[in-house]
Amino acid sequence: MTLVMGAVAYDPKVVTIWAGFRAWFARRGLDVDFVLYSHYERQVDDLVAGRVDAAWNSPLAWIRARRLAGGRLEPLVMRDTDQDLTSVVVVREDSPFKDVADLKGETVGTGAIDSPQATLLPFALLREHGLRPGEEVAVRRFDVGVGLHGDHVGGERDAARALMSGGVAAACMVDSNHLLFVREGTLPPDGTRVVGRTRPYDHCTMTAARATPETDRFRDLLLSMDASDPGVRTLFDLEGLTAWRPARTSGYALLERAVDDEGFYDPAGPMTAPGYRP
Repeated sequence: MTLVMGAVAYDPKVVTIWAGFRAWFARRGLDVDFVLYSHYERQVDDLVAGRVDAAWNSPLAWIRARRLAGGRLEPLVMRDTDQDLTSVVVVREDSPFKDVADLKGETVGTGAIDSPQATLLPFALLREHGLRPGEEVAVRRFDVGVGLHGDHVGGERDAARALMSGGVAAACMVDSNHLLFVREGTLPPDGTRVVGRTRPYDHCTMTAARATPETDRFRDLLLSMDASDPGVRTLFDLEGLTAWRPARTSGYALLERAVDDEGFYDPAGPMTAPGYRP
């Protein structure tokens, strides 16, 4: 039996990554094929309907899929780099803002509408400080790659640029991208300060429609991958991990609440507005 896995093509390297993994699985006797999607919403629909056996889900895709499936999905693995992330609210070093609450009446830049790390979770942080997005603070959203659930870093990068040009008073991003933007020169060294940080959360998870001998074997082989193997290490570097870890769901509680507070998938919620659903 062939195990069919779904993945979202947020970048051309996705083809290289999963073609390489597919060949690695084949050498170990597991027949794996993959289907590439242009956005997570269709991938979730196909996973829940059983048209694919497993899917490489964003955290938001995991939440939507679990809810649509009535909780009957099986989390398999996640990257070591998917665990215990934080998002930050960043201001210019020369700004007067010392705390998130100081941003009342200002404009905050975010990533795409469906980005957990650069929009939904930072919105939750703002609300914790008494600032309702769109009310106590204005929001300037950078909708790059809607449907990719923040996998496209462009929206966060544009928010960072807007911060430095004075277009927004603060910008929201995952902590690792804050460091990346400094390394690449989008943000100047020592030119920004973090005034707020979310609690830790987890990111992507490999999800099975149901547990089968094939999905069990798929999970076990992923967990057995060793970065000391040069071929594996090349694929790991492209995919941004050093080891696969057993999946856990406890790291999604923060995003679950953020999705509910935002009414994200409600009939009149943000992702059902004209022009936004991919």
